[in-house]
Amino acid sequence: MAYDEKLAGRVRALLKGRRGLAEKKMFGGLAFLVKGKMCCGVLDSDLVARVSGDDYRKYIGRAHVRPMDFTGRPIKGFVYVGPGATRTRRDLQRWLDRCVAFASSLSRPQARPSSAARR
Repeated sequence: MAYDEKLAGRVRALLKGRRGLAEKKMFGGLAFLVKGKMCCGVLDSDLVARVSGDDYRKYIGRAHVRPMDFTGRPIKGFVYVGPGATRTRRDLQRWLDRCVAFASSLSRPQARPSSAARR
């Protein structure tokens, strides 16, 4: 799979300047991480949005939004947002703000003790 370079550039431009922002190739597409947590991505021509469980149920009913089913089964907390819902800068910014806010709310995983410390 590939990803839409134009959409990736739009996402990159809107997220520019955020602290802790990183990009990583994942799922055959491009993922954007905030402080180590995936917040969104681009796969084919869709925005991959990470959302809370409550928001997941709310957004699935919207036009151009469907469950992320990369593996053939829906992946909880992620939705595909089609081009019709990210056409304008304002629409895309709203989705990105939601994604960043949710990813930023997630706690960082605790570091596992080294093997020497576990003995």
